Amino acid sequence: MAHFATLRTLRFGDCDPAGIAYFPNYFHFLNGVVEEWWMSLGFPWRVLIQERRIGLPTVKLDTQFLAPGFMGDTLHFSFEIVALGSRSMTLEHFVTRDETLLWQATQVVVATSLDTHQSLAWPDDIRAALRTFQEA
Repeated sequence: MAHFATLRTLRFGDCDPAGIAYFPNYFHFLNGVVEEWWMSLGFPWRVLIQERRIGLPTVKLDTQFLAPGFMGDTLHFSFEIVALGSRSMTLEHFVTRDETLLWQATQVVVATSLDTHQSLAWPDDIRAALRTFQEA
């Protein structure tokens, strides 16, 4: 199963006064990682949202924090598609520092029409790209 992976550095502004990652910033990172992945698939959000009017809201996000991250840490973000439905997909995320698992999350994303705000079936080209990634 294919994984998308990238690095992020915990900076001063990402941490609380004790130098420990402020957890809401992790979700900002996660969103940026997913956006970067869509771009790597050939579907930048600017095109999906502004031109194709396709939204990609997160409808469920289960997170488990296992160890703290500290200012200056280089974090390794990786995820895979664990389920691909006709209108949604489930991503399994893992965030590590060196060999330590800091947190993991299960995210459900749904394709929606930005005109009707209703779910929609994955367009054929997007579904093909998601399947190709999932099966790689």
